[in-house]
Amino acid sequence: MVSLKEQNPIYDIKISSVVPGIISGNNEFQELTPMDLSMKLHYLRFVYYFTAPAFDGMTTRNIKETMFIWLSYAYIPCGRFRRTKSGRPFIKCNDSGLRIIEARCHLNLDEWLKSKDDSRDKLLVPNNVIGPDLEFSPLVMIQLTKFKCGATSVGMSWSHVLGDVFSAVKFMRLWAEAIAHHYPAQPLTMAQQQTQTYNIQSLNSTKDLFSIKQIGPVGDHWSTSSNTKMETFSFHISMFELIRLQAKICQEKCGPQVPLFECICVVIWNCLGKIRQGLGPQTVTVCKSDFENRTKGIITNKSQTVGVVKTDIPIDECNLMQLGLLMMNHVVDERMKIEEVMKMDDKLPDFLIYGANLTFVDLSDVPFYEFEVRGQKPLYVNCFIDNIDDEGVVLVLPTPKGCSDGRIVSITLPENKVVELKMVLKDDWQIE
Repeated sequence: MVSLKEQNPIYDIKISSVVPGIISGNNEFQELTPMDLSMKLHYLRFVYYFTAPAFDGMTTRNIKETMFIWLSYAYIPCGRFRRTKSGRPFIKCNDSGLRIIEARCHLNLDEWLKSKDDSRDKLLVPNNVIGPDLEFSPLVMIQLTKFKCGATSVGMSWSHVLGDVFSAVKFMRLWAEAIAHHYPAQPLTMAQQQTQTYNIQSLNSTKDLFSIKQIGPVGDHWSTSSNTKMETFSFHISMFELIRLQAKICQEKCGPQVPLFECICVVIWNCLGKIRQGLGPQTVTVCKSDFENRTKGIITNKSQTVGVVKTDIPIDECNLMQLGLLMMNHVVDERMKIEEVMKMDDKLPDFLIYGANLTFVDLSDVPFYEFEVRGQKPLYVNCFIDNIDDEGVVLVLPTPKGCSDGRIVSITLPENKVVELKMVLKDDWQIE
């Protein structure tokens, strides 16, 4: 018989709120860009695992005092949504704050991590969504879970409408700076909506877009329902193994070399093509950071590319190098088209981007491990995206020792495809 502790290792749950220590001002509000609104149904979840010294001796009151200071420099995510008369959402900077969950775990951190069960991480992160009470829904939630050994996990739920993964990590690093009594010169701000002329005639409908799936409308409950049960699993792939994959894909040393992220994409795309016996996926989405459009101190969704790669050839007939060259040279960024569609319709259509096609997201350069608490870096960081569509998502993450140690690949797919994919990865690529 399974014990109660094994069934539910998390207990002693307490919920409270933390607000900025300084009032942000009267009637301050934040408009949202079209790219922000296109991402509103997606949620980013993070878990940072710290060994005992990081939070040792810090009481709940101590921790919240650092948060009061932190949020004074990052008050926009403390707001709540309102709508204009036309129905367009905006953030009212009313300092309603973050929702904080405190919890305990029956297990030691070593026991927790040893299981390698990605679904467990969801117990350490709030699973909130925006709505149906739009005016009362927190945009960000934090969960602090204390393990039996004294270690602490910090889980964050971040509404993607605020910004991409880099933006969310930037927000968290401000807290680390507040703990260390280091304060930025200026508060964290959000990208402003720019006055721009859109070529509405260039798009007849969302059918001209391949990176999105229109749904809804969802109203004030920013979530979707799906009958498909999704499952997440992850694996570490060493630098030695990555170079081996690259050699197998490229074959000729003097020819073009497919970059490592694209090699991972080729492997997963090829394997899923075999599972589906060449019937797809013919179109995939690739999301990467656009470093040229990233500005210090600003959270935004405009600095992540949303590109599409298509092939008319059945996937099981494409050789690996063909897929690699497609990933290298034929990604079409659809950000501008997405913004055009959002401007075409005053009713603001509701989209899913992650999982509308099989979606590859390059997070290998995200500075997850620069979030230090009292000189302690996280032992491990996991990240996943919630509210995705049925085609699934592949995240490529850094390892705790950095990208020179390889990559961590996290894959979320329909449950019935996971076992088959694991078998093909093991048989064809010796990955498990």
